[in-house]
Amino acid sequence: MKYLVAGLGNIGPEYSETRHNVGFMVLDRLASRHEVSFAPARYGDMAEFRYKGRIFKLLKPSTYMNRSGRPVLYWLNKEKIELENLLVIADDVALPVGLLRLRPKGGAGGHNGLTDIISYLGSNQFARLRFGIGDEYPRGFQSQYVLGKWTEEERRIIDPSMDTACDMVLSFGLQGVERTMNQYNRRPG
Repeated sequence: MKYLVAGLGNIGPEYSETRHNVGFMVLDRLASRHEVSFAPARYGDMAEFRYKGRIFKLLKPSTYMNRSGRPVLYWLNKEKIELENLLVIADDVALPVGLLRLRPKGGAGGHNGLTDIISYLGSNQFARLRFGIGDEYPRGFQSQYVLGKWTEEERRIIDPSMDTACDMVLSFGLQGVERTMNQYNRRPG
């Protein structure tokens, strides 16, 4: 059984460790845990690991956040992965910093990367793991906020959340979206 896990972000050193790149950060943590490395591939960087009989293909698109649809569609088709085995990890300003929410389907919620994926797939029937980055920015400054670097206080909050997000990816592959939601979609503490 194969799974495609797409972490959304922007390429380039200027975007490294920014709030908008939390999808990349989670995949980097997951790859490190499983001792695999990303390598350049078509439309992005790819890594792969096997876990309990499942194959997890990790994709960090190289097309920038707002153009994530083409890489996701390409790799789903190339690897012959069913839509129900796709998981997209994206930042979400509507959730407090570090809060995680898994959903089996849904709209883009104003997220341009998700909008592009929905457009390319012609469907919103895919799982997404929303990683809260908070909304502590003045009106009109959302772009600067999401492209900004994490504060030290935020890093202390998101570090354990990234570990939990990795656990959720594995659970998604092993138990499915519903059981993973039941286990993990609750307030921390």
